[in-house]
Amino acid sequence: MYMNYFRLEKFSLLICMGILMMYNSSSGKSRSGKRTYSDTITKTYLALGDSYTIGESVNRTENFPNQLTASLRRTGLKISEPEVRARTGWTTGDLISSLQSTSPQQKQYDLVTLLIGVNNQFQGRSLEEYKSEFSLLLQQAIKYAGDKKNVIVISIPDYSVTPFAASLPADEVHMISKQLNSFNKAQKEITLHTGVKFINITPISRKGRKNPALQAFDGLHPSAMQYTNWVKLMLPAVKNILPSGK
Repeated sequence: MYMNYFRLEKFSLLICMGILMMYNSSSGKSRSGKRTYSDTITKTYLALGDSYTIGESVNRTENFPNQLTASLRRTGLKISEPEVRARTGWTTGDLISSLQSTSPQQKQYDLVTLLIGVNNQFQGRSLEEYKSEFSLLLQQAIKYAGDKKNVIVISIPDYSVTPFAASLPADEVHMISKQLNSFNKAQKEITLHTGVKFINITPISRKGRKNPALQAFDGLHPSAMQYTNWVKLMLPAVKNILPSGK
């Protein structure tokens, strides 16, 4: 009877050890208490913006948030489909109103990108208004990301080099480029002062003047190829935020 009790006690101990090992494995932590990359949960990504974020005139899979997600998956990172909060024609004010009326699906994301401002310029809205509203959006993006280190701001493309702008008077085309420079300068200063990463894709967009393949069929927005070039420029910074563990 004593031997049976001993065997039962030993068997119970083995079961407890097995349960403990399963718990440690499922929690994604090593014995040191640190989370291991191989067992991390699926990462999440929120993309805030306008037509340049949804990818007007290209397939949904070809916009930059989806191309970025696909590139990250190829490195072995577990990441869900990007949640895109953007619409063609949106200004900073429109994006603010949308976020105030309907919150994103989650309270916090592992990565948040923000690209907004071209419609402020296009609609003739003031630079001072843009500075104020962009600052609000940047703080909101940081809140969604949980940390400013998990936010990336992307510069505004220059549409003055597109076929759409080619039909405009030369002085108006020059004014568009000059105003976008002012918006981008203000955006960069606010972003860097806040301690957030800034990615300048504007030079890539300006290559569209000599390379039609960088322009979408509508003659105004970037092509899938241009978005691919954006992603290549963004990827090193994003990998620092979301390491794959390889």
